[in-house]
Amino acid sequence: MIRRILLAGLALGPTVIALHYLTDLGDTALFVLSAIALIPLAWLIGEATEHAAEHTGPGIGGFLNATFGNAPELIIALFAINEGLTQVVRGSLIGSVVGNLLLVLGFSLFAGGDGPLERWSSFFSFGLIALAIGLFLIPSIPSWTGDPDAQRIVDLSVPISIALLVVYATVTIYSLRRHHVGHVSSDDEIDAWSFRASLAALGVATVVTALVAETLVGSLEAFAEKVGLSDFFVAAVIVAIVGNAAEHGGAVIVAYRGKIKLAAEIALSSSAQVAVFLIPAVTMLSWLITPLALGFRKVEIGALAMSLGIAMVTIGGGVSSRLRGAVLIAAYIGVAAMFFVAGDG
Repeated sequence: MIRRILLAGLALGPTVIALHYLTDLGDTALFVLSAIALIPLAWLIGEATEHAAEHTGPGIGGFLNATFGNAPELIIALFAINEGLTQVVRGSLIGSVVGNLLLVLGFSLFAGGDGPLERWSSFFSFGLIALAIGLFLIPSIPSWTGDPDAQRIVDLSVPISIALLVVYATVTIYSLRRHHVGHVSSDDEIDAWSFRASLAALGVATVVTALVAETLVGSLEAFAEKVGLSDFFVAAVIVAIVGNAAEHGGAVIVAYRGKIKLAAEIALSSSAQVAVFLIPAVTMLSWLITPLALGFRKVEIGALAMSLGIAMVTIGGGVSSRLRGAVLIAAYIGVAAMFFVAGDG
């Protein structure tokens, strides 16, 4: 049923593009439609990379999943950089890490109920996120007393990004050798598409996603003003959730089916991947447009550290329960409230 809805929803992408270029539809409506259209597109990208991985083996398959699995967020970030919305970019990336750590993991535990979790894998992801937070402090602290987009902050951001990408590459190689990839696939057998069909679907979905993301970013400020929300809150909460919606839903469904270890692995691996791969990748690619500074505000660094601490305490014992899931969901609501109060200032 859900699969059919997502397949039908793919028609919304071209519709949004046509409405954007051929009509005078208001920015608020365009933002809402674009956000909804990105959900089935993100699902299709995930499906295509999974099927392509069936033909390439774990090495290239892992690379495809890492690269294209984050395509919607990456494309949204690059378009936002092009529009000069650097705070929106930082907000959406931080929101993605926090959303995976608290919201997705929380709903997964709540849907899965009681059961054991993989402690080693969980704390491995926690360690990567902690490392990223520590490195983010290097360009962030100087930005608290000046312009967060200043050239000196940009200069500090480059070596930090390179260091995180090196860590990510090292960890990925190590994980592949241990047959413990960050993306854990289901035990269910799938009827794999041909490699050409997978790449074609991936290519088309990525192009449509880029065009829809352009519409989303272009209408974000008008939407935020219309509904009385800050650009930062819209990016850190709404855009961050939308960019990961298909993957988030998949983790919860997996947990509901009793595979709570797998669901927790998806949530934590996704959070770590955004921290050590997507954020530095966006930073380096931004040099093709306008260099991005990793000058995160105190509220953003604080939200990251608090989310990490709460997640570690909640599942540190290696046990899942609905109560623990509820605690994480409540914590996410608290963080979202922090983002709402912080605003763009």
